[in-house]
Amino acid sequence: MTPAERLKGLETFVAVADAGSFTAAADRLNLTNSAVGKAIARLEGRLKRPLFDRTTRKLEMTDAGNVFYKVCVRVLDELEAAERLLAHDHIAPSGRLRVDMPATFGRMHAVRSLLAFAEQYPQVQPHVSFTDRFVDPVEDGLDVVVRIGGSDTWPAALCYQHLGDEELVFCASPAYVARHGAPATLEALLGHDAILYGRADGSTSPWLIKDGDLPLARQHVNGRIILGQAEAEVTAVEMGLGIAQLATWLVEQQLRDGSLVKILPELATSGLPLYLVWQRSRQHAPKVTALIAHFAQTLTIRPAAVDAADNTAGALAPQPVPPA
Repeated sequence: MTPAERLKGLETFVAVADAGSFTAAADRLNLTNSAVGKAIARLEGRLKRPLFDRTTRKLEMTDAGNVFYKVCVRVLDELEAAERLLAHDHIAPSGRLRVDMPATFGRMHAVRSLLAFAEQYPQVQPHVSFTDRFVDPVEDGLDVVVRIGGSDTWPAALCYQHLGDEELVFCASPAYVARHGAPATLEALLGHDAILYGRADGSTSPWLIKDGDLPLARQHVNGRIILGQAEAEVTAVEMGLGIAQLATWLVEQQLRDGSLVKILPELATSGLPLYLVWQRSRQHAPKVTALIAHFAQTLTIRPAAVDAADNTAGALAPQPVPPA
């Protein structure tokens, strides 16, 4: 079978799936119901799988149809993008743009950058999802993924750009420090109440410790409270329930307004990396190229430093009065 033959019926199949009926698809394609039905039958015969369940009152795709639909949409989108690219030397970004970003970082930071992009390119229609799972851009039909964590080794079908690493700091509320004191050493820190991040499997994330010239160590501690959501961790620390190791992008405002203070700031260390990931097959599409360039210029994971004199536990101690 030639590549051209493999493309036959794909547009009709996608139209039927999107419209929910043969009749509506026929209207969209300016074809007869019979022509649409025959095209789907030929496609199913070629694939040796039924794509639609015709026994229900409502036309529904089979499991095989759902899988095939995702592939067809991706192929047709890529063909359309290639045709536009060849038709003009320069094309303004346009069309639907599928983007996925981490739930908390996306809501607090990345979405602002994306909305600024949408304002700059009104012909682009962003379709944004927020999830903390490691999505597959190819399988899920995504154009660009913002991801915290992962490896710098990606499948050949994907391209990526590293935008920097988190900065992790230990934080507490002024009220906690007033009640329990500020630990002056790592050993003392490990004796304080800990607020930890908990995973779905019941495990907890260790603290990352970079003490002087010693190698980075993963320190497992017993948590007073374990929470599976980053903003909930911040709330628990603000309420004075313990000390947590948090990314500065997550608590930048709290450190600035004094509702949180840094504990042992010399133990600040790098955390997870921030990546942009996109499909290699789509990287020349104007909308994708433009968004990657925009994110590379506007997304950061390490906010500007907060004055250490104002945001450390030591600043809460009484200061000596200078001599007259």
